[in-house]
Amino acid sequence: MEESQSIYQSILASLVLLCQGYIPAVILGIPIGMLIGMNNVIYQIFKRICHIPATIPSIALLPIALVGFKNNQHAILFLIFFSAIWEMIVNTGTGVQEFRRNDNNFRSAIHHTFTGLRMGMRLAWFTLIAAEFLTGSQGLGFFIWDAYNSNMMNEMMKALLYVGTIGFLVDGVLDLAEYLISRQVADEQNM
Repeated sequence: MEESQSIYQSILASLVLLCQGYIPAVILGIPIGMLIGMNNVIYQIFKRICHIPATIPSIALLPIALVGFKNNQHAILFLIFFSAIWEMIVNTGTGVQEFRRNDNNFRSAIHHTFTGLRMGMRLAWFTLIAAEFLTGSQGLGFFIWDAYNSNMMNEMMKALLYVGTIGFLVDGVLDLAEYLISRQVADEQNM
């Protein structure tokens, strides 16, 4: 196992890649979801269309992404984006539909949007770690695989613990953001 690749460098490398792939999915996914949610017919059509790519495990697209991008990091970024965006689109669209059906209830729209954000993040995190196993020379996935190949079980278990902890913390941050925004909206509606 390379001494130069510390677990903290691996965590940082993974988090940077995660943000670079996930944030564009948020920037595109939420507005697209809002647009399709404004019309019931369009929503019903696009909801079904979005379920088609959402059923493809993103990691299965890795060979195609590697051929297409000819760069491991760009391929991983594409996979992160691909894994996250579909849940965001569908759940945001569902939120807009609920908002329109329930007398402009913002809390329902916020809940569905954040459900999409959390589900997208979970899928993106899983995809990132798996892709780093297979292609990486850095990141937590590579660190775990390298520790396994070097028979360093303690390092491998420590990295697995970090993977779970980071996933739990990111999910908690999104949950807290949903709570705070919903509370703010509820306070403003009661005024």
